[in-house]
Amino acid sequence: MAPRVLISDKLSPLALKIFEERGIDVDVKVGLDKEELLEIIGDYDGLAIRSATKPNEKILAAAKNLKVIGRAGIGVDNVDIKAATANGVIVMNTPFGNSITTAEHAISMMMALARQIPEANASTHAGKWEKSKFMGVEVTGKTLGVIGCGNIGSIAAERGIGLKMKVVAFDPFLTAERAIEIGVEKVELDELFKRADFITLHTPLTDKTKNIIDADAIEKMKDGVRIVNCARGGLVDEDALRAGLDSGKVAGAAFDVFASEPAKENVLFNAPNMICTPHLGASTDEAQVNVAVQVAEQMSDYLLTGAITNAINFPSVSAEEAPRLRPYAQLAEQLGLFAGQLIETGLKEIRVEFVGDIGEMNTKTLTAAAVCGVMRPQSADINMVSATVNAQERGIVIEETKRGAEGAYGCYMRLTVKTERQERSVAGTVFSDGKPRIIQVRGINMEAALDNEMLYIENTDKPGFIGALGTVLGKANTNIANFNLGREEEGGNAIALIGIDNRVSDETLDAVRELEHVVDAKRLSF
Repeated sequence: MAPRVLISDKLSPLALKIFEERGIDVDVKVGLDKEELLEIIGDYDGLAIRSATKPNEKILAAAKNLKVIGRAGIGVDNVDIKAATANGVIVMNTPFGNSITTAEHAISMMMALARQIPEANASTHAGKWEKSKFMGVEVTGKTLGVIGCGNIGSIAAERGIGLKMKVVAFDPFLTAERAIEIGVEKVELDELFKRADFITLHTPLTDKTKNIIDADAIEKMKDGVRIVNCARGGLVDEDALRAGLDSGKVAGAAFDVFASEPAKENVLFNAPNMICTPHLGASTDEAQVNVAVQVAEQMSDYLLTGAITNAINFPSVSAEEAPRLRPYAQLAEQLGLFAGQLIETGLKEIRVEFVGDIGEMNTKTLTAAAVCGVMRPQSADINMVSATVNAQERGIVIEETKRGAEGAYGCYMRLTVKTERQERSVAGTVFSDGKPRIIQVRGINMEAALDNEMLYIENTDKPGFIGALGTVLGKANTNIANFNLGREEEGGNAIALIGIDNRVSDETLDAVRELEHVVDAKRLSF
């Protein structure tokens, strides 16, 4: 029986053609509400969407036959990734189909903002001739601040340079070498705020980037700064921006995305010199064709051959390799997530070492999984295929080595990340039960399973530490699921990895950091 695919959002007709040519049965039902989708989703093997359809936990639980969700575009904010993974559904995106289109929209918004084109257009259509009212500014010679200099951000920076602008960029993953290559000056975020005449955002929405522009940030900016956001709603505190626009501190802003969409009402609407568009960043004929073709091809390959491409929640791998690779791919990504959540400065190098039989596997896929894990805390939309490309675009060196079996475990992986200020390593293996285990952190031997929520603590090996930590967590009503310790020597440097039942609050984390003998403490999520 041929696989069945539901196209529930508007896609280019070429997608339907590709599915049918590959022998896949397709239904096109655009505009379904949640209850209608819930009623029929169990009949399909694949679901092709854009941003309107929102497969949540309830829908995915009802999708008994669903094997793959294909998102024609980059962002997968509308898909419950955790629920999809729990239900064995592969989630794919098309990370490169609309990069140029989105960057061009940001530059268009910047130019319209500089010359007040929307207001001047409306005024002229109204029969007025207010030539003196709409005094603009040139972009030539101005400083463009780019927050997030990955695929789209680097294209926007290139366009800015073409307009004879000085471009400064903030991106934790951008190396000095890559910055020179693309012609931008790498700066810290506060310096970007201080120097930029125009600011454009090109970063995903994560815990670290949410409200990256808030009231404090706006206060640090030049008087008369102009802000463009064609990336993700939530990157800018909309109330703070409205206050900046009303006061004149911010001369203007142009937004294609909002914290809540569809944005029928918003505090930014009708603010002075505020341009708003309804999430049009990817809305060009070329981009829509590109992402539709890509998602149809990727979904067809998976449903017919088992090949996985551009998957958010599983590495790219052939159908033949999947059974053996799966636990090691999970190990590689979790080692990457472990290291990626600990780094605080610009990443320069990622080294993946394969010891023993693991070196005979498809290590390219395993390395991609590890790199994806390292970068995901900063780039939530990253996937296994795009991770290596994104890292290389930022000038990050990726090194892979293989060695024969050695040590107590014989077959294991070690991941080392090098930043501008530090180097961290973590090693792990897969036990006979098929589950990943940590076996070494920063050269300290220890054995630990990875829970969904964990605490990572660096401390000195002194009496009383464990009791004091337990008291803090107990007062916070945080239950300890697993407690793992390792040390260099008696009384020396030590590491604790604690599995907990719920994510600790900022206040609890601060309390842990203030404990005697604690050097540092961080939350980890897997």
